[in-house]
Amino acid sequence: MTAPAVSGATMNSRSRRSRLAGSRLAGRLVFLGPGLTYLIVLLLIPLVTVLSFSLFRRGRFGGVVYEAGTDNLVRLADPIYLDIVLGSLRLALIATLVALLLGYPTAYLIARLPRKWKTIALVAIVLPFWTNLLIRVYAWIVLLSGPGLVNSALGKLGLGPFEFLYNQGTVVVGLVYSYLPLMVLPLYAAIERLDPRLAEASANLGARPARTFVSVTLPLTLPGVLTGCLFVFVPSFGNFVIPELLGGGRSIMVGNLIKDQFLTARDWPFGSALTLALLAVLVVLLLLQAWSARRA
Repeated sequence: MTAPAVSGATMNSRSRRSRLAGSRLAGRLVFLGPGLTYLIVLLLIPLVTVLSFSLFRRGRFGGVVYEAGTDNLVRLADPIYLDIVLGSLRLALIATLVALLLGYPTAYLIARLPRKWKTIALVAIVLPFWTNLLIRVYAWIVLLSGPGLVNSALGKLGLGPFEFLYNQGTVVVGLVYSYLPLMVLPLYAAIERLDPRLAEASANLGARPARTFVSVTLPLTLPGVLTGCLFVFVPSFGNFVIPELLGGGRSIMVGNLIKDQFLTARDWPFGSALTLALLAVLVVLLLLQAWSARRA
């Protein structure tokens, strides 16, 4: 075969490969298009908007004046706002710990049920998510208010009435109730994957059930624990509906602060700066969770 013929065959082969690669890329874009559009429109564009707003300042009557500066970022260090952020962290951590203490034994018991009852128990766990969060929070107000069902039942026993609403304890109860399924489900998945022969081997070596749990079960289910804690902590930290309704405005969390900046004070730049600070905390937590999961 002559040199020109070899060259032409090589060029044709390269052309076919490039066309094949182009068709594969086009096929991938067809499938990735809806997801990428969703991420760009509902995540990337709002994030860029919030980032840009945080660098401007509030107008005299609200809104945004497009004059760059770092005043909003400096305001984040104000002790008033730091106290709110730290208080939100404390409430979210308490809610996460309570959810873990309740969720782990619940998930463990569900994992040990017969298969038929597992399905029923899991449906019962996720059943509250079929109802709107706002309706569920209002149901707690009906239960815990002065003339509510709980105080009425205690009154028949000669107790009360008690002031259950509008305090931080009620906010924690609302957070735990709302996000407990997010703790139970990853814990159940982690416990379900455990090999039961490991517990049997630990018992054969003379370990008591408590020692088996600490030395075998808990370390092997640690990724599920971390995932569940993250799933509960993240929405609890940024929640504003539950503190608003069950806390009665007395328990201000960072979500309420951001909401008030956008809707009440109309200070969009500072509200954007608070949003970025919240996102930064959540990104750090996600990175720590990913690092811990890899080590585990």
